Amino acid sequence: VTERYAQLAAPAAMEAREPLRDLRSALRAVLARVRGGGRGRAGPGRAEATLRWLRPLSAFTEGEPGEGREPFDLPRFWDALGQTFKVTSQEATKLSLAFSRPPLTSAEDCRKLSEDVQNAILAVATVYYWLPKGQGTTLRKMVRDATTEVVEGMIQLTETILSAPLESLSQEQLISTGGVWEACEQVSNLPRDNQAAVASALAVCLGVVKDALEEMEHALVEGQDPYSDIMEDEELGFRGNRDTYWSEADRKLLSSCMGLMKASKACLKKVLGVVKAYGKADSPEQIAQLDDLADIANEISPSVDELALSMYPPMNQLAVRLNAAKLASVLKKVLEITKTSHVCPPSEEGWVQFLSGAVDHNMNKIKNFTQGQL
Repeated sequence: VTERYAQLAAPAAMEAREPLRDLRSALRAVLARVRGGGRGRAGPGRAEATLRWLRPLSAFTEGEPGEGREPFDLPRFWDALGQTFKVTSQEATKLSLAFSRPPLTSAEDCRKLSEDVQNAILAVATVYYWLPKGQGTTLRKMVRDATTEVVEGMIQLTETILSAPLESLSQEQLISTGGVWEACEQVSNLPRDNQAAVASALAVCLGVVKDALEEMEHALVEGQDPYSDIMEDEELGFRGNRDTYWSEADRKLLSSCMGLMKASKACLKKVLGVVKAYGKADSPEQIAQLDDLADIANEISPSVDELALSMYPPMNQLAVRLNAAKLASVLKKVLEITKTSHVCPPSEEGWVQFLSGAVDHNMNKIKNFTQGQL
């Protein structure tokens, strides 16, 4: 009986779900628009409807309030964004429940559900576009990422329903629904201004650098062979490959490289501290200074990773020197930008000078150790 029901219901189910395909196309298009990638993908026959649906977004120029609009109000923006995320979460629940059990959802009901989801997502994207770049590019990127996650979650839910067999609540559908809820809840954790956004970004960078430093310290403690815990071969027994060991000359160089990595951690920790203590987002100049700090500090983590990777044996000392020089250059820029910004009053200039000297000291030692490689 169940099989017979499925055979009879299949064509009706396909027709009922047709609005979901239009919804998926529209969501993909809005995702591309939010990411800054243009119109996005829409299948044949769907492109015109999708573009018509996206037309309200065209009223907002990328990054600036629309012509003739009221002055930007940050508290009002957060209220509106929170409300749109909440509505989107509710619409995801309704959509998921409609396709979780018999009887079949009618084409008309599916169309109404799809329109409600479209309107909820359009509201999320529209409110995101209220936020001008003048409020801070770091803050705006975090709001854009949160908006993107909500739209991606809704696309995933729609695709899961489309691929599911008739009205049955699959594990995938439960996970996808929960994914939209989680993405929508993120709005309450977003930083409320650019000072908080930059502090959050710096904290993430600091965490990554701490991990890289701890990993390298662990490798050094392991002794002569940093690969001992991952390259043991029971069949071959003892490994005699000297390429997996550090030489005495390598170890001398490693000491100064570790000094540079520790200076990176100390630099991010101190900069994060002054941004929290003295950072403000009250004027365009303060907001721009914070963004400059976040942009350059964001280069520390990948530079530390590149140096750390080049430190493993077999060590190419010239590559180590080049990667160390790159990291030292980034650190000096971070310290320079910090010193000239509003987050660094005269009382904080001492540690800036000290860390700048520490970077120079370690870099000079690295140059001396590798002079013969040039």
